[in-house]
Amino acid sequence: MVTETISSVRVDKWLWAARFYKTRNKAKIAVNGGRVHVNGERCKVSRSLKVGDVVVLSRGETKQDIVVQAISDKRGNATVAQTLYQETEESVARREEARAVHLMTKAGLRVPKIRPSKSDRRELIRLKRQDG
Repeated sequence: MVTETISSVRVDKWLWAARFYKTRNKAKIAVNGGRVHVNGERCKVSRSLKVGDVVVLSRGETKQDIVVQAISDKRGNATVAQTLYQETEESVARREEARAVHLMTKAGLRVPKIRPSKSDRRELIRLKRQDG
């Protein structure tokens, strides 16, 4: 539910309301861990977000650049949460490229020149299970 009367909200509340994290505590841990930047600067949990702010989320090796479109302090359904932000085109392209590179390296199973050892067979089985 997008609330029009709120002009700013805490970073952890907005990340939770926009469904980037399941709980506010997980959002707080991400902010305190330096995985969330607002307008190019590392922020604290109590930092207020306003419409137009640029939030950079780091998850593993991927980074998402997000522009705040609306402010909400209540967690709604996914369709409402998607109206709270807009991901930049560069960010989408970067994530798609990283995904393609990951899939190519994951698919790079080579046929061994010799009979695989027990640990090699386990490695092949583990890699094959990830594909499915």
